[in-house]
Amino acid sequence: MNKTVLIIDDDDILRTTLMRGLRGAGFNVLGADSADTGTAILSRIMVDAIVLDRMMTGTDGLSMLKKMRHDGNQTPVIMLTAMAGPENAIDGLAGGANDYLAKPFQLQELILRLNNIMRPTTVAGAQMPNGLIFTDGEFFVANADGHTPRLLALSGEEKRLLQHLTMPIGNIVPASPMVAKRLRHKINGVISDIDIITVRGRGYKLIQLSAPTNTTNGDR
Repeated sequence: MNKTVLIIDDDDILRTTLMRGLRGAGFNVLGADSADTGTAILSRIMVDAIVLDRMMTGTDGLSMLKKMRHDGNQTPVIMLTAMAGPENAIDGLAGGANDYLAKPFQLQELILRLNNIMRPTTVAGAQMPNGLIFTDGEFFVANADGHTPRLLALSGEEKRLLQHLTMPIGNIVPASPMVAKRLRHKINGVISDIDIITVRGRGYKLIQLSAPTNTTNGDR
């Protein structure tokens, strides 16, 4: 069955363009020109994902999203914005967004991100390790107390390695030992239940720790 996406954006041209493009990619698509209209649609129809503009006339997208999450609606949401910068992505994530996409963007990127947030959580590699968030090209560390996620400061090499290690989790990735060592040190400093181990002769692997781990099968 095709997935149903609701696009909420008060820009008629952009909304119509996105609706046409997503339909062409095989999605069922609904459109709303305001947060109030989107809320009315969601009260009647269950959708698989929402593409939500942040800045709209009337109720803004971030306020709508916070209200949705407060009311228990956990439908995956990609927030769109013309406001660039990590601090704006953090606001959206803290408000309950699953992903954050800055304008302008390519339709194919939106499609890939929609497919990612709609993957069943039972699929291996469909989501980040506990405590780690990846959006808008950056990694963030979630706070257990619900406060604003923190940007994980990584070099370009470290970021690329972590992307390969987490997409999906379980990848074995060749890398410079120095880069892997630096990344492991940074990860261990902020998240206690994931680690990076050496797979002899092949590279490095990220593991999720659910209990004390015997590391005899891999060197730290």
